[in-house]
Amino acid sequence: MPCGAYPFQTHHSRKTAHEGQCSEIGFFDQGNGEVLFTGTHIHKLDRKGRVSVPKRFRAALDTEEFAGIYLYQSHKESALEGCSHSHMERIAASLDELDMFSDEADDLADTILGSSHMLPYDGEGRIILPAELIEFARIEDQVAFVGRGRTFRLWNPDIFKPLQEASRTRTLNRGATLKLKPMTELPKGARPGTTTEEDAS
Repeated sequence: MPCGAYPFQTHHSRKTAHEGQCSEIGFFDQGNGEVLFTGTHIHKLDRKGRVSVPKRFRAALDTEEFAGIYLYQSHKESALEGCSHSHMERIAASLDELDMFSDEADDLADTILGSSHMLPYDGEGRIILPAELIEFARIEDQVAFVGRGRTFRLWNPDIFKPLQEASRTRTLNRGATLKLKPMTELPKGARPGTTTEEDAS
């Protein structure tokens, strides 16, 4: 069933329809090249390992130097971590801040950079998932693209759904809240609003 996508931009917002099955997906153009990935979008994986990247994700990445996405194996979940070229550059720059001879630097570089794949779009906005990534994430015939703010994850939908429900239950049981940054501390181009801190549950 199609659903709405809400790409929040600096001066306007609009609502468009998606292909595939999804919850709300959008991007927040902050005016400085950064985007915000939200929502869950499920797409079919074909026999050749091809899957369409959500249109709104591709639109959010239009200004990137590389026309595609980066994926690497998550070190916490049976999922694939996804990000833009600019975000991968930030990861590499952060690793450069560590002692280059430390075990921490070696482990993180091997885990992230060593397992990352640059996956370009084809003419139809699809990527080809390498067999090793499909096997790692236990992906079968569908792929869930799950927004996580500056990054996103790719999951087997059957694995992700119960984990998402468990996360929601833990959040509700803890009464967890999130202290929002004042708008004055957000990057230039963020949506106008209050400049006082708020609590969001």
